Amino acid sequence: MIKGVKIFEHKKFFDDRGWLSEVWRSDSFKYSPEMGYISVTHPGKSRGPHEHCHQTDYFVFMGASEFTIKLWDKNTGEKEEHVAPKDKITILVVPPAVIHGYKNTGDTNGCVLNLPDRLYAGKNKKEPVDETRHEEDNKYPMD
Repeated sequence: MIKGVKIFEHKKFFDDRGWLSEVWRSDSFKYSPEMGYISVTHPGKSRGPHEHCHQTDYFVFMGASEFTIKLWDKNTGEKEEHVAPKDKITILVVPPAVIHGYKNTGDTNGCVLNLPDRLYAGKNKKEPVDETRHEEDNKYPMD
C-alpha cells in the first residue's frame, strides 16, 4: 500500500427506517477536517487525477454507485487500484503528494463526500489552490 493511504469499508447501522454510518469521528485517528463538500459524478465520468502539496483528502464513497479509484506515488512509481463497491461505504484517506483520481464505473450517479484538512483556496479563498492536475498526463490514466 502506498505510504499514508488508508482505505476501508465502513460499517452501516440498519433499522426499519434505513441505515446510518458514522463517517467521521475525532477519536478514530489523528486528522482534522477543515471543510466538507459533496460531489455527484455521473456514470462513466472521472474526477482527477490530481495531487496536493499540503492537503490530505478524506473521501467517503457512499455506495450509490461503484467507483474505481486509482493512486500513484510518483516518488516510488508505485500504483494502486481499488474498487469502492455499490451498497458499501468506503473511506479513502489520501495524504499529500499522492496522485489520485476516481471514476464512476456504475450505472447510476454516485455521491462522494470529501472532508479535506485544508480550505479550498485558503481562508476567504484568497490563497493559491493547492492542486496539481494530471488529466492530460498519459502517465496517470484513469481508463
